Amino acid sequence: MTDPETTPDGATNMRRALRTHGQDTDQQHENNQSTAPVLGSRIFAGTQGGEIIVWSFETYEEITRLQAHAGAVLGLCFSPDKDRLFSCAGDAIVNVWSTQSFDRLYSIYSTFDIGDVFCVTYSSLLDTVILGAQNTSLQWYDLSQKDIVPKPSLKSHPSLRRHRFFDSRGPGGITATRSNAAQPDDEDGQLLEIRKSSIIQYAHFGYVYCMALVKSPSFSEENVETLVTGGGDGAIKLWKVQQRDGLVSLTQSGVFENGDESILTIALKDTLLYAGKLEGEIDVWDLDARQRIQTFKAADVDILSLAVGYGYVFAGTANGRAKIFERHRRKTDWKAHDELILASALTENNGTPYLVTGGNDNCVAIWNLADFFGKQPSLTRQSNEVLLQSLSRFISFRTVSSRNEYNEDCRQGASWLRNLFKRFGAQTELLRTDSRHNPAVYACFKGKYPGGKRSLFYGHYDVVPADNDQDRWKTEPFSLHGRDGYLYGRGVSDNKGPILAAAYAIADLVATQQLRSDVVFLVEGEEESGSRGFEKLFKDNKHLIGDISWILLANSYWLNNDFPCLTYGLRGVVHATISIESGNTDMHSGVNGSNATHEPLKDLVTLISRVTDSSNHVSVPGFYDHIRPFTKQEEQWYGAISETLSQGDAMFPNPESLKSKWREPSFTVHGFTTSSSGVATVIPHRATVKVSFRLVPDQEAIEISEAFYQFVQSEFANLNSPNKLHIELGDPVDPWLGDPNNGLYQTLEEAIIEVWGLQKPVSPAKEGQHRRSVSKSLRRPLYIREGGSIPVIRFLEKELNAPAAQLPCGQASDNAHLENERLRLTNLYNAREIFKKVFMDLPDR
Repeated sequence: MTDPETTPDGATNMRRALRTHGQDTDQQHENNQSTAPVLGSRIFAGTQGGEIIVWSFETYEEITRLQAHAGAVLGLCFSPDKDRLFSCAGDAIVNVWSTQSFDRLYSIYSTFDIGDVFCVTYSSLLDTVILGAQNTSLQWYDLSQKDIVPKPSLKSHPSLRRHRFFDSRGPGGITATRSNAAQPDDEDGQLLEIRKSSIIQYAHFGYVYCMALVKSPSFSEENVETLVTGGGDGAIKLWKVQQRDGLVSLTQSGVFENGDESILTIALKDTLLYAGKLEGEIDVWDLDARQRIQTFKAADVDILSLAVGYGYVFAGTANGRAKIFERHRRKTDWKAHDELILASALTENNGTPYLVTGGNDNCVAIWNLADFFGKQPSLTRQSNEVLLQSLSRFISFRTVSSRNEYNEDCRQGASWLRNLFKRFGAQTELLRTDSRHNPAVYACFKGKYPGGKRSLFYGHYDVVPADNDQDRWKTEPFSLHGRDGYLYGRGVSDNKGPILAAAYAIADLVATQQLRSDVVFLVEGEEESGSRGFEKLFKDNKHLIGDISWILLANSYWLNNDFPCLTYGLRGVVHATISIESGNTDMHSGVNGSNATHEPLKDLVTLISRVTDSSNHVSVPGFYDHIRPFTKQEEQWYGAISETLSQGDAMFPNPESLKSKWREPSFTVHGFTTSSSGVATVIPHRATVKVSFRLVPDQEAIEISEAFYQFVQSEFANLNSPNKLHIELGDPVDPWLGDPNNGLYQTLEEAIIEVWGLQKPVSPAKEGQHRRSVSKSLRRPLYIREGGSIPVIRFLEKELNAPAAQLPCGQASDNAHLENERLRLTNLYNAREIFKKVFMDLPDR
């Protein structure tokens, strides 16, 4: 996804970046088959380092990475049946791969020194691979003969062949020794050597840059294909590809002269041939008439890639701009890559059209052209692509609740979300207490069976600021960007992505009439500011919400990056600010300092030191009175965590530290401030400290708050200090403990197991599908608690007399509240499926 200023006019064009880790990318699409570098739900790309990388088109995660060649991969194409992938490279070799197992099937090479192989294509009619090379030759190999011809000698393989320059004798007549590690191996694909009779030397008077096969009946004879080639000599040549006396042959049947500019790329649409040239021109030829019907200036730099479809011509240029032409007139262009666009292709996935571009900025980019082509999917079954478009819009609202300058953004974000719910068929309202607080969004989706169970989904659309760390962001924080299977943007994980996953899950059920019972959404805009005004807002509008059986939240994260979790506990929190002040001004320690002086800062340090002892045991009376003992079921859950985390690289490898953080209360000193200017000799007349307690079930936050207040008052009185004490207590937040044995958690667990495939490990060929195997040994999600707090969860349970559950959608590395906040696309899609199953299957309480 990218900045709107760089996208085509009228198109959404969310840019998904697939990084290749420092390698230029090239994707040579097979023009004669109109094949894009997308096969089903997989994207293929070749790199300068000789790798072929395969990504999932659904999630943009890397599926596999093959070390395919010893030189830069210069071209890729598929067989018409999609079972084989052909790759050519700067190592003078063409490899043939299985698209299912990713095994190398054949390795094809020439006995001549042909240099780089720029292009490759495949004739399914004759089962023949054809290549175009740097030494100006055309060469081919008939795969039907692979088991008939004698096995080639390894001495002729390009990796073992003596190079006339690099292997010439040095001083003293010594030649460098070759490494045995570079020797080819027949077990890694059958070695096939091109016959000398299957070579046309000087097919062009320049490099053979591009080629395509034509099968149009109006142009080619029956059982005869025509190969179209473009070269560095500026010529386009036509070659009959046919079988004579049992052997495949190529015979030149025509030539199109284009001047001196090299033909760098060609694309075919029916019988029209488009040729991209040096200096930015595109020629259009009618192959039936064998006439050039149009030449137009597309750019001031070289045209390096072309794709044709939907009535448009797409050109990729040497300055990184993608250009769209209609009837040879420019419709729009935008900056698609930092440098060269080496490949362009059109494809569709789930009915949505895309442009895929590969550049030498280490990036493959995928552009959504749905709006541009007017091909939006039907709203009766919202696709994941539409979900992403909505999320992109949602992220663009700077809904920062802690700053007044963003009040209008918050209002607009709330209105947009309300309209989305309304579009999905909900009864909606914007709820307010007063103008000081951001509105909450209420939406009620009616089920088919009124009077049954009624569920509440709680979330928040507000976010924390991003400008404090904006220089550390890789992307614009309030513009959704995709990279390597992750979505980046402020709020994408906390909490806008999970909200939309739940909303689109409901949309699916409403559209298919599978929503049986009512679901209420309540999305507030003040959660990141302590849920200011929420309690009053909720009580004022409780009549709208009605009787609730279950409460569902998605405002937490997995324990690490690998294993799905269910959160069943949060700590509560009590914040306090304590100040001690004298009746004096700041004083000089040399003039006024003495043992008889009660300095405010010394009093404050003494006071705070008495809150805990040397073992960090809190001294506040009654602090530990109601803490629950450790149960056998908890022991099983922690044991599952320990066993699971030992399988991989876990963020929290020590379960004992988790117990301390999750189920033990704590006291924290956050910082001291004084009235002094920081001069070393000054005695400040005022000192302030901020502290907090984290609480666990069944500590009551209001009771701990009051007990701490009395404790501080008492301890200060024991100091016999003439100074004045001031205590300011923040709004107390109760701890929360859910019941993992209730119907809501059991329904969540069943949905997670099914969607994530925990009991059904997925084969590598299906790794790119959105149901991704997370662990072959994990059979159920991990039950976890968290050390943090959510102000409203216990409040909602008390007000509605209903149990709550937390479904973590994101991973531990999501960086919520930090720079480069992100959410994995797989997690977003799977959260949608989980919500759908839960909303459909929740039992009556």
